[in-house]
Amino acid sequence: MKDKTNVSDAVNSDLSRRSFLKLGAYLGAGAFLSTQPLNAIAAAVIDAHHGEVTKWHNCWAHCHSSCLLKIVTEDGQIKRIETDDQGDDQFGQHQVRACLRGRSLHKRTFSPDRLKYPMKRIGKRGEGKFKRISWDEALTEVHSQLSRIIKDYGNQAIFSRIGYGQPHGPYHYVPRFLNLIGGFLSPAGNYSSHQIDTASTYTYGNKSFTMGSAPTEMSRSDLIVYFGNNPANTRMSGGSDTYHYQVSKAKSAARTIIIDPQYTDTACGREDEWIAIRPGTDALLIEALSWVLIKENFVDEAFLAQYCYGYDAEPAMPEKGLPALDASLGYKAYILGFGADGIAKTPEYAASTCGIPTEKIYQLARELGHAKAPFIAQGWGPQRHAAGEQTSRAIFMLPILLGQLGLPGTNNGGSDFLFHTTDIMNMPTGKNPVKAQVPCFKWSEAVVRGQEMTALSDGIAKADKLDTNVKCVFMYQGNWLLNQHSDCNATAKMLANEKLMEFIFVMDNHMTASAKFADILLPDITWLENSRVIAFSTHVTKTEHVLDPMYECRHPYDVFADLAGKFGLREAFREGRTWDDWQQYLYEQSCIKHPHFPTYEELSEKKTVRLPFDPEADRYTMKEFRLDPLANPLPTESGKIQIYSHKLANIAQTWLLPEGDSITALPNYTPTWESYTDIETKKQFPLQLIGFKSKGRPHSTFANVPWLREVVEDALMMNPVDANERQLTQGQLIHIFNDRGTIQVPLRITPRIMPGVVALGEGAWYQPDESGVDVGGCINTITRLKPTALAKANPQGTNLVEVRAV
Repeated sequence: MKDKTNVSDAVNSDLSRRSFLKLGAYLGAGAFLSTQPLNAIAAAVIDAHHGEVTKWHNCWAHCHSSCLLKIVTEDGQIKRIETDDQGDDQFGQHQVRACLRGRSLHKRTFSPDRLKYPMKRIGKRGEGKFKRISWDEALTEVHSQLSRIIKDYGNQAIFSRIGYGQPHGPYHYVPRFLNLIGGFLSPAGNYSSHQIDTASTYTYGNKSFTMGSAPTEMSRSDLIVYFGNNPANTRMSGGSDTYHYQVSKAKSAARTIIIDPQYTDTACGREDEWIAIRPGTDALLIEALSWVLIKENFVDEAFLAQYCYGYDAEPAMPEKGLPALDASLGYKAYILGFGADGIAKTPEYAASTCGIPTEKIYQLARELGHAKAPFIAQGWGPQRHAAGEQTSRAIFMLPILLGQLGLPGTNNGGSDFLFHTTDIMNMPTGKNPVKAQVPCFKWSEAVVRGQEMTALSDGIAKADKLDTNVKCVFMYQGNWLLNQHSDCNATAKMLANEKLMEFIFVMDNHMTASAKFADILLPDITWLENSRVIAFSTHVTKTEHVLDPMYECRHPYDVFADLAGKFGLREAFREGRTWDDWQQYLYEQSCIKHPHFPTYEELSEKKTVRLPFDPEADRYTMKEFRLDPLANPLPTESGKIQIYSHKLANIAQTWLLPEGDSITALPNYTPTWESYTDIETKKQFPLQLIGFKSKGRPHSTFANVPWLREVVEDALMMNPVDANERQLTQGQLIHIFNDRGTIQVPLRITPRIMPGVVALGEGAWYQPDESGVDVGGCINTITRLKPTALAKANPQGTNLVEVRAV
């Protein structure tokens, strides 16, 4: 059986179709069911041994770690995947080792659901029924449909956004093409970080402050506090934050506190304390902590006066057009109970809602107050809630009140990404003639009522309103059309309506849940069939295409060049360059900004070159502002850290908000629908459901890799208290449901999730059975299609559900 398994793995992952068919023909039908030793037989039919060839590549998954891969081939077939073996174990010269996702890349490449040739839909939209057509037929149809839609509705009727199947960087040939033919409706923000980006803009001036200090600053810290941050799942490789976190934390021995509903792998014995918090109540905890910090004189009043606006009374700033601010409107008055609501935000007031004991809140506040260099960071989970902008703004308040930012070992409360200072230039996309942008999460709403959507009612950006409904989606790579959007059942129904959505274009690697809704479906090459120059903080690599394009797959650059040609714009798209020419041009332009890069010729010879990385270098945010706030003002309305926002006060008065939504000038805790405080909904659906990033995939990429699904089971995490109440047992199939749909997955009973909360890894592919139950396990089957108040962004962590045995 051992030999049989080895050959089966080799067939599935390491051989091309040619070798697979050759092996099958030699062994005969049913051979794979045999128990006889097969390794020798397999070896006999594989091409004669000409020696191994190793090529450098990168994993391009959406964790942004860009880990190095060594693809070992023999006779043009993938034999195995290794990872970085350069450098040593000394931090700064460390090997950038790929995680299990990168090492299973060949499984994704050879997946049975690979798209192999151009196809046209023949069944009802969403049924996944297609017929094979030629490339010319496909591109002619796309040209015809786009031309018709532009003629009938204008370019604003075409919505497109870059998906995450391919990385960012030079992969911008889609907007480049669309801009050439008159433009398209583009998204404002993204699914990942729109709330925290909005929060950092109103607090610090722009979304660049979402990315705070690097994890290497933890080596200078004495207290690390993580809110909903789990890099051990999201960025777990040797090239990214988890390794930096572990090494830097070991240097300082900083006390580490994890605040999260889930006992994460980032905690997992490396933390000093786990504080379980109910989802969506982080801002309320911050208010209680702030009350203690103010009452016990831990706040840095001098810092607040010099660097911040809105903590207390403020004089008029006529040069900036700001009126005087009364003390009763400031943050201090709000926290102490002298504000409009008259409620003192004491630990006693917050404890029952947060689920954190009163004495624990006092203890945490005092630890923060006594810390000499607290490193306070948030992941992107807390902001993916119905009031996510308020949550992020609130977490920013902790380092602000303490005056602990812009200093070694500290953070501004944002995400603790490693500073990426070595990006390769993007392919120029040109100017989009369509100025209007729709909030990313509201694109599907624009299909139904685009002509009614305005800046004041719907957050339309760069224009007062939309002029047309969305009639076409143009999607290259990504599963956002359905799988990563909310309320999959309702979204699928909308997409199937050909009167609402007239044309859907998809180009991707696999038959994803979204791809099934395409009218024209084109096969893309995978990462191993592609090449790219990519730079990271520790290395720059000229990845090599390991395999020639398989089946009828073509390089997307050539596809969109040909499509541009249908519009008479081929040379305008290409500018006389092949894809390889663009790679060299963009790299050489990047070298002007980064003179320490190797030359293109040297890189082409060596394939990968290590860059200098000093672990002791300053990587803390807001250094210049802290040194001289007058010479280096923030791009906020006051030039200071904006605690009270006049802009938000104005928005609250002028926007047309749905009932129940609110926007406030201060970072207030805001109870929402389907939260712990939604008593009426909880009577029917008493459990709070949150999603989390699975170790087995970044979003939905790699969801179709059997290795990863076996190692990282998709199961619902539930506390034993909740399981006992429902008489559920370990491993049994259960239904998670609310009035939007039902998901079927196994149950994982564990104390690593707090009572009253359940958690499911996001990104599994939506797969409804005949009765409408999603047996694929996609959490968005039951997430709500209602945007947040301010950013109009995704609230996919705010859900109430019930669970029962199948």
